[in-house]
Parts: sequence; structure tokens; C-alpha cells
Amino acid sequence: MIRNILILWQLLGAAAFAPAAHRSFHHRQQQQQSTTTTTQLTALNTPTVKAAAAVGGAAVVAGTAAIKLVLDRPSRTYSNATANENTVAQEYDAWADDGILEYYWGEHIHLGYYSPEEMERGYKKKNFIQAKYDFIDEMMKFGGIDAAAINDKKEPCNVLDVGCGFGGTSRYLAKSLGESSKVTGITLSPKQVQRGTELAKEQGVAERTEFRVMDALDMEFEDNSFDIMWACESGEHMPDKKKYINEMMRVLKPGGTFVMACWSQRDNTTEPFSKKDLRDLQYLYEEWTHPYFISVEQFKQLIDDTGVMNEVTTANWVDETIASWRHSIWVGVFDPRGWIFKPRKYLKCFRDGYCLERMHRAFRRGLMEYGMWTATKKEASTSSED
Repeated sequence: MIRNILILWQLLGAAAFAPAAHRSFHHRQQQQQSTTTTTQLTALNTPTVKAAAAVGGAAVVAGTAAIKLVLDRPSRTYSNATANENTVAQEYDAWADDGILEYYWGEHIHLGYYSPEEMERGYKKKNFIQAKYDFIDEMMKFGGIDAAAINDKKEPCNVLDVGCGFGGTSRYLAKSLGESSKVTGITLSPKQVQRGTELAKEQGVAERTEFRVMDALDMEFEDNSFDIMWACESGEHMPDKKKYINEMMRVLKPGGTFVMACWSQRDNTTEPFSKKDLRDLQYLYEEWTHPYFISVEQFKQLIDDTGVMNEVTTANWVDETIASWRHSIWVGVFDPRGWIFKPRKYLKCFRDGYCLERMHRAFRRGLMEYGMWTATKKEASTSSED
């Protein structure tokens, strides 16, 4: 069998590597070689070779299926805060420690924004990290947050960034909203607080930013403390979505602005989830330590149920953000320096890449949506919990 493979290799390679000076000689020898070639190819067309090819093909298929079976089994199922592993805080501490996420995603652990024109040109042509800054700008517009007007007023503007990550958005908002602003970021990860504080000092906004380890479901702030409530991709991790919403509305000042972005599953009230939908959702919950997702409509209902908010505006930004999933993979392919020297992280990186692709497919087929919500708090109202 090996001999036959070598013969085939020689036949495939001979023409490609033959020197130009010998082409005439090859032409003169063509008739003699044609007979030999036919004999050699006939030798390859034997039951033994066919069987070997079949076995090899089956092995490739079986190997691929086995790898997929392993990858399709979630590895980081959500645990509550009292557990010793797979808590949200622990996962984000691990990402902060290995540095891979910060290397590729920069200071912002959220998806980026891609305009229709940028998608038409090709999303890979856009700077991956710039897309995240663009997202913040677009989210401010969506929430009616006018940075120039806030700067002109020179009045204190207190902002709470719920689920602040490394604090990239907190620092960006502090710079955008001016000297009179103060942005507080909260996260469950002590390592993120440490890193966020370091970067604030480096960037000269330490006096206007503060990062604290705090549970968003049990905030330590007084009622009516903040002018702007900012929540970007933190609701996915909340085990109690109702309490998450209620706490944010409690600490938002009357007249204050609320704006939120969150991965959401589609509304299943008119079209129930299929078995495949449920399997896919379960994987997405459990691979990245999410308790569960809810729909855009369900989040809107929770906001309405507080009774303290004016009309809620919603949107689905799947078209504007979907490129982020595959772009995340490509930046690691084009520049492997962030992970290539960390062999102990290879499996985790491979699993994350696989999950990114599955996220892309879930958003593309409409199983997932990128929810956006904004509203202002009524001027004279009390919390529904009072």
C-alpha cells in the first residue's frame, strides 16, 4: 500500500516540478511513459487500496465526530455564588489572569458595532477593537445620552456601569461626559476591579472612576443615586432577571436614563422552541456560565412591571453586532501571539472559538437576538418594592 501511495505522489508531483529545459525530452518520452503511468494507476485501483481509502475516510469522519461530541458537551455550567467552581466571578477572574481576552478584545468585553457600509466592504477590514468603541457611541445615541450637552451643563453626572468588566466603558464614559462626571463600575470579579483601577490611573481618570466588587442583585447604593444606568451584556449572567431590573431602577434617580444591551433568546410564545433549539440554548447557557437567557419582550415586561419607568424603547441589534462573533475568531488566527505561547490554554481557547461559532449560528438563524432597551425614570414615583 505504501508503495502505491508513493507512486501516486510521484505521478502528481512529476509535472509540477519538471524543469523547463527538459520539457522537450519529456515530450519525446510521452508515449513510453503513458504505458507505465497506466500500469501504475491500475495498480492503485486495487481492492487493497480501495479498502485502505475507505478505512482512512471512516477514521477521519469518526475522529471529527468524536471531537465534535466532546466540544458539544458544555464545560462551564453555571453555579451559584456559594459554589467552589464555575461561578461568574471565577470565570472572569480566570480571563483576567490569562490575559488572552484583554489582548484581543482590549478594554471592552462586549460585542462591536458594524454599519451596513462596513459589512458591505467586509467586516474583517474594520479594526476589531474600534468596533467596540463604536458600539459605546451608538449605545449612547440609542439611550439619548448627549455627551456634548452634559459637558456644557457642567453639572454632576453620576453613572453606574453594571457589570463593568475591565472598566473600559466606565473610563470611556468618564472621558466623554467630562470633568463633572463620576462613573462607578461594579463586577463580581476582584481581578477585574484591580485591573480596571490600574488602567484608570494610567489613563488619568482615577478621580472620576471607581470600581467595586458588588452583586448587582443586592447593590449597596442608596435609592435614587445615579443619573445614568448603563448595563451592557451583564444581564445574561444574572440568575434572577427580575431582581436585576428592580435593583437598577431602585438606584436610578427620577428623570434619569436607563440603557441596557443584552444577548437574548427569541420570543417563543408564538413559535415554541424545537428540540434542536432547546439543545442549542442549553449549550449556550452552560459553556460560558450563563444561568439562562430571556427574550427582549420578557425584559421589557420586567421593566414595565416596576411601575417607575416611562415608555420603554426596544431594538434588536443582531445585524449591527453579529460580525463580532467570527471577527473574534479571525483576530486570533491573524495574530496568534495572544495565545500561542500559553499551551496550557490551548484547549480553553479552542473551546471558546467553537462557542463563538455556535453563537454566530444561533444569532444568524434567529434563535438569539441582541436586545437593546432604554427608558427614563418617572419624575415622581416610588419603587414597586416599597
